[in-house]
Amino acid sequence: MVPIHRRPAHTLNAAGDLLRALAAPVRIAIVLELREAERCVHELVEILGVAQPLISQHLRVLKSAGVVFGERHGREVVYRLVDEHLSHIVVDAVAHVEEGDAR
Repeated sequence: MVPIHRRPAHTLNAAGDLLRALAAPVRIAIVLELREAERCVHELVEILGVAQPLISQHLRVLKSAGVVFGERHGREVVYRLVDEHLSHIVVDAVAHVEEGDAR
C-alpha cells in the first residue's frame, strides 16, 4: 500500500471533491436511503420530507460526483449507489457522531 502522503495530487483532489459532494445533510440522508434500496425521486421526497426540486438538485450533485447512478424506468428515474465503498464513508461518519453523542 502506498503511504497517503505519497499519493498523486490528482488522487487527493478527487477524494476531496468526493467528500465535498457528500458534505450536506440531505445528501447524507439520500446515501443512507439508497444504501437500503434503489429509490426514485418521489420516494426520496416522501421518505425525507424534502421538496422535489431540492432532492433533484442534490441527486445531480451526487450523480456528477459518481456517487449515484440513475436509470430510467418509463417516466421515472430510479437511483442507486455506484458502489458500497461510498456508503461506508457516510455510515462511518454517522456512527462516529452518534458514538460521540453517547459519551
